[in-house]
Amino acid sequence: MMRVHLKSSNDVMGMCGGTAVVLRRILCLLLLLVFIRGCHSNGIRGGRILVFPEDGSHWLNMEVILRELHSRGHNLTVLRSAKSWYIPQNSPVYTSITVNPAPPPAGEDLGPDFYTILMQRSLKLRRMLPVLRFLEQQKDTAAMLMMFHSEALCMISTILDDSVLVAKLRVSRFDLMLTDPAFPAGVLLAQYLGMPMVYNVRWLNAGEAHMTVAPTLPSYVPMYNSLFSDNMDLLQRTENFLRYLVILLQEHLVILPLYVNLLQRHFPPGADLLSMQRSADVWLMRVDFVFEFPRPTMPNVVYVGGFQCRPAEPLPADLEAFMQSSGEHGVVVMSLGTLVSALPKEVTKAVAQAFALLPHKVVWRFLGERPSSLGNNTLLLDWLPQNDLLGHPKTRAFVAHGGTNGLYEAIYHGVPVLGLPLLFDQFDNVLRLQVRGVARVLEAATLTTEDFLEALRDVLENKSYRHNMQKLSGLHRDTPLSPLASATFWIEYVMRNGGASHLRTEAYSLPWYSYHSLDVAALLLALSGASIWASVYVCSRLCCRSSRRKTKLE
Repeated sequence: MMRVHLKSSNDVMGMCGGTAVVLRRILCLLLLLVFIRGCHSNGIRGGRILVFPEDGSHWLNMEVILRELHSRGHNLTVLRSAKSWYIPQNSPVYTSITVNPAPPPAGEDLGPDFYTILMQRSLKLRRMLPVLRFLEQQKDTAAMLMMFHSEALCMISTILDDSVLVAKLRVSRFDLMLTDPAFPAGVLLAQYLGMPMVYNVRWLNAGEAHMTVAPTLPSYVPMYNSLFSDNMDLLQRTENFLRYLVILLQEHLVILPLYVNLLQRHFPPGADLLSMQRSADVWLMRVDFVFEFPRPTMPNVVYVGGFQCRPAEPLPADLEAFMQSSGEHGVVVMSLGTLVSALPKEVTKAVAQAFALLPHKVVWRFLGERPSSLGNNTLLLDWLPQNDLLGHPKTRAFVAHGGTNGLYEAIYHGVPVLGLPLLFDQFDNVLRLQVRGVARVLEAATLTTEDFLEALRDVLENKSYRHNMQKLSGLHRDTPLSPLASATFWIEYVMRNGGASHLRTEAYSLPWYSYHSLDVAALLLALSGASIWASVYVCSRLCCRSSRRKTKLE
């Protein structure tokens, strides 16, 4: 009987143990459900995001955001042109929709060769007298804007005229449009589909995006391609004001009229492009105030400059061996970005000769014919891991064209810069670093071996450049959230809340004369004039009455 009793006790204990296991599993399951619910309530659930990017270097930083969003469980769909030369059709990160737009009326191919032609034209303009250069630049800019916007117009016209594609996009019920609004095809599509919208932005229409979203005073905010800082003398402020007027004229006389017919065909009466552009919920601005000059801003502008930067990863074995072979002198890294495949031969020869005279090793991203003046210390690569090279302890300086992607990587890793700007905003970008004492800037149009060698030695040997850049790097990193984390937070914020209209100012709905308080000034002037007139009238009447009394008494 005793044995039977003991066996029964073991059975009971086994049953109790089994029950405890079941209870623990149920508790774990409940905790998991609570966690998932909490994730949903915090907007971490996978959203459906439609992405309308721009090509070229703009795509490179957009792709960084897409990879982060994908890692957080979001479903991404990318609209791309069949003529795209950077945005791949197949990707593990997103599903693509490829559109084959009709060719623009100008028929210009805006591929890589186009940018090489632009560079050659830019170098030619740099050799002109300042006044002639300014006039030629404005003419070229207007023509270029017409070409780029004509291409964007063809893209969005093809999409909106395709009823099957539009129906497919509507049925997909996207939570958000993420777009680069440099050209407004994505903006127009988001408005047509009635979607919340977030910008990954630096440029918009004919100028810098702040001009559209925030007060921009030309007295201390330098205009695009002005090559001025925020500290201008009278003549510089005069030129800056003229550039401001030219940008407004290009926007209203060249760009906005292009889209009038499209708006009339696909949108309600009274729709205008500028209002649509200002309707974005959040502007992820690809700068910060470590790089950009201080200026007014708005609550829905979030600064995410350098979001593509990350700690350096180990280099391939052969490249690491080359870096280590530099000894105490270290390495100079040179890259001219994605748009221009090669410099003119005379510039390439001057640069190669200067490199050959250095005791340092050089890693040069180079496409084209090998320079005859190349030294044994220089390694040519058709592609290089730029971020990882800039983060390598052997890297001493970065020779760059001035694109913001590369400059922010230099800031992040604390590497001083020798700027060799070629196109677009590159001249303004390297100027910002020069003003902060972390860069030298050279003129590629008149470059000689002696000029390049002197400037590069100055950057390498003058410790103030590295010291100032390391200080700038510390300021750039000293933030509560990394730029990429901030970008993803605000994208998810807009999805969680179905938009962020409470962050948009009512200034956008005011007519221009009310925005500048000209109607108030007119009212006050009228009241002041009426008061003065009434005072003069009363005084004249009293004087007349007094005069008549005096006459009667006499």
